[in-house]
Amino acid sequence: MIRLRAWRPPLTLSLYIGRRFLGAVVAMQAGLTAIGALFDFLDLLRQSADKPQATFWRMLALEVLRVPWLGMQILPFAVLLGGIFAFWRLTRSSELVVARATGTSVWQFLAVPVAGAALIGVLATTAGSPISAIMFARAEVLYSTYLGVDSGPLSLQGGQLWLRQADDAGGKGGIAILHADAVHLHGKVLTTGHITVLRLTAQTTLQERIEAARGQLEPGGWRLESARILTPDGEPRAVSALRIPTTLTVGRVQESFASPSALSFWALPGFIRLLRRSGFSATQHELAFQSLLALPLLCATMVLVAAGFSMRPSRRGGAIQMIGAGVGCGFLLFMLSEVAAQLGKSGALPVGLAAWAPAAAGLMLALALLLHLEDG
Repeated sequence: MIRLRAWRPPLTLSLYIGRRFLGAVVAMQAGLTAIGALFDFLDLLRQSADKPQATFWRMLALEVLRVPWLGMQILPFAVLLGGIFAFWRLTRSSELVVARATGTSVWQFLAVPVAGAALIGVLATTAGSPISAIMFARAEVLYSTYLGVDSGPLSLQGGQLWLRQADDAGGKGGIAILHADAVHLHGKVLTTGHITVLRLTAQTTLQERIEAARGQLEPGGWRLESARILTPDGEPRAVSALRIPTTLTVGRVQESFASPSALSFWALPGFIRLLRRSGFSATQHELAFQSLLALPLLCATMVLVAAGFSMRPSRRGGAIQMIGAGVGCGFLLFMLSEVAAQLGKSGALPVGLAAWAPAAAGLMLALALLLHLEDG
């Protein structure tokens, strides 16, 4: 009777490959982040050339705050390039060739690197994301302050505002739908031009419509000036001032229009619910949340892609071409993720599909390459 060998890689070999892989990924992450930060810093210096308040040291501080966010964007490609380098070195020195000659399959000695990459993705999502979000939010404030570029909540300037909120005037469970033009933020004061409010019952029956020339968000309510109240069964009546209660604050409006990169993995679900209750679009924030969820799978996929393109024995030739193809495949996945993200933001693709499709496509490609490498 033939006894099947247990599917378990030698512990020493697994740890050795894992250490080589982790060292290459850490080195690649540091190198790529440094290069990206350098180019980003040079771009900041270019933008600050005609702004005396944007000194060299302030731009340097801004760039330091951006580094964790930049590292989060680079992480999957650091895993890919670090994996390609580590596996190529092991193949070139014939260490993997000897390991496979002893009967160890490619799936066995890739178990530790794949698990390690997935763990790196989990740590980046759960622990790295909060740090990145806090520092990126501060960087956005500095960017807007010293470079004078509207960003984040300041994108409301001169724009329109739509929101939906609870409203007791329409009966228990009633809602109010508000639309405002010419929205401006002056410090902590939000003012609007023409503003329209539809007050509905819980059964979405129109109770009244309010048209006002100006509006201002105050603590606890909206103050409307030069308003006209129209009801379905009554004559229009004019009032010089009117107040509509609200739980919305200027801070919440600012948070609602903040970049998804300024919100951590743990904060995103709450903000998505807030956006939906207020009538704002939550597509970008949902996409950011799903992308963070998919990050561990994407990192693990990059390990398999790296192995598929870098473990070709040197005696067969074409190793450099295969490594180049692996790098090209990584950039192709990057382009695919960017295209999917844009389609997801536009609503052409479901958010979940847009976030998970690149990782799933890369995984299928990697599995096909490794099956070909292992079986023939």
